[in-house]
Amino acid sequence: MTDSLPPLILRMLQPSFYPYSVSKPIEIVQTHISYIVLTGEYAYKIKKPIKLSFLDFSTLEKRHHFCQEELRLNRILAPNLYIAVLPIIEISHRQFKIAKSQTNIEQVIEYVIQMHQFEKDGLELLQENLLTFTHMQSLGKQIALYHSEAETNSKIQSYGSVEVIRHINRENFTLSRSYINKTLSPSRYQNIFEYINHFLSDHSEWLEKRQFQHKIRECHGDLHLKNLCLFQDKLQAFDCIEFNQEFRYIDILYDVAFLVMDLTYYGHLDYANEFLNEYLEKTDDYSGVNILPLYLIMRAFIRGNVTSLTCEDSLISPSEKAILKAQAQAYYKLASDYTYRPQGRVILMSGISGSGKTTVARNLSRKINAIHIRSDAVRKHIAGISLLESRSNKHSSQDIYTPEMTYKTYKRLVDSGLQLAKQGVTVILDAKYDKRNFRNEVITRTKAAKIPLNIIVCKAPLEVIRNRLMYRTNDISDANISILETQINEAEDFNDTEKPFIHIVNTDQDLDSQLLSFIE
Repeated sequence: MTDSLPPLILRMLQPSFYPYSVSKPIEIVQTHISYIVLTGEYAYKIKKPIKLSFLDFSTLEKRHHFCQEELRLNRILAPNLYIAVLPIIEISHRQFKIAKSQTNIEQVIEYVIQMHQFEKDGLELLQENLLTFTHMQSLGKQIALYHSEAETNSKIQSYGSVEVIRHINRENFTLSRSYINKTLSPSRYQNIFEYINHFLSDHSEWLEKRQFQHKIRECHGDLHLKNLCLFQDKLQAFDCIEFNQEFRYIDILYDVAFLVMDLTYYGHLDYANEFLNEYLEKTDDYSGVNILPLYLIMRAFIRGNVTSLTCEDSLISPSEKAILKAQAQAYYKLASDYTYRPQGRVILMSGISGSGKTTVARNLSRKINAIHIRSDAVRKHIAGISLLESRSNKHSSQDIYTPEMTYKTYKRLVDSGLQLAKQGVTVILDAKYDKRNFRNEVITRTKAAKIPLNIIVCKAPLEVIRNRLMYRTNDISDANISILETQINEAEDFNDTEKPFIHIVNTDQDLDSQLLSFIE
């Protein structure tokens, strides 16, 4: 219905408003804070003149400011999607036009954000099977780079304190009480309430450490599927929160948790795993996985609240309310499911370079939602070599492949793996593990911690391995065919103590059937 639309928006629905030919029927999308007018080639976003508890668009000056902020912030992640902030003037009664940016400010009656229009958002792409693991890897790297360069200071860091997070959760639980026995069961409410409060009491030092490590930054704040799009053949995030600093001054893993939760909610835990593992590998933020359950629960719980609130809209039809009610219940269930901590375990990969370890590890991690830690990444992080830079950033192999660096790398692997496994995470340690002393350390420490251990030994015909190394591209590993003979000669056989843990995978054959025992 257009009867209730403001005169400007009604005029923008007419093709003659635009200084170019509009071939497609003009459409309008409304949110509670904006109008988005879709003209085919371009989209125009207009902020509603409203004031709410968490935003203030009540004056033209404020709307102009937040239009500029939206353009500035979103050009970081989607530089080619956002075009300009444009003024609109009234040339006669209820006749408007887009003016030049240098127009006299006294003539301006509104501002719009001009964007390139795209066909489908991330949720539509997912539902139409148009997203791929490659998209998830690319996005993981993009967000890792974005977070590494994001602004932080003492003010921003203060938003990651235990007190701030307690305050957020108090507000969320206060809101959710009115939905108990409607969309939220009393048992789920109690389970989530107790988990979060115990977590904040028992692990406050983890959150304090995040502040000390400068992990609280100016983030996207609203990183979910509907705020992704495929533009210029690249999956990218848009529509970050510009109107409230508190919503974007957050832990970088709270930002990541939104998309991980959203992908899981829509039945794609495998994509969530791929995105998360790519992000963690590029940032080396494995220690932060300890707090990820808290942030996943908060994200799902908040979505449950928001969806429940939408159910109360009197303008929504009974059939729409039934759908929203089911969605809210599913979000609350997911939040409750995240409170469950399973038995953690460690899976150790072993095999010479080119034997297929990483392919197997990545394949398996998607299926069992494991955290996949690669020695190639760990080694470079220890050496201070960024994985977010081009491979043309050369380094000396003598510097990072010394015995000392190898020892540090394997120690970091097992330390990280044990730390996460103790918190109920399945961890895949991806390295050659061709030396018995490194393998035995993992066996000894997992046994002492009562953590289950498996060793996957990857094998392939020598000619297959040679071809893989010869044609390997776009990988962080430096291994090439020149080191193959040395690795074969120096690899140490498994002894009787190690053999009970071993599962052999022939990587030139079907992987799924060989990995069934790890999935069931």
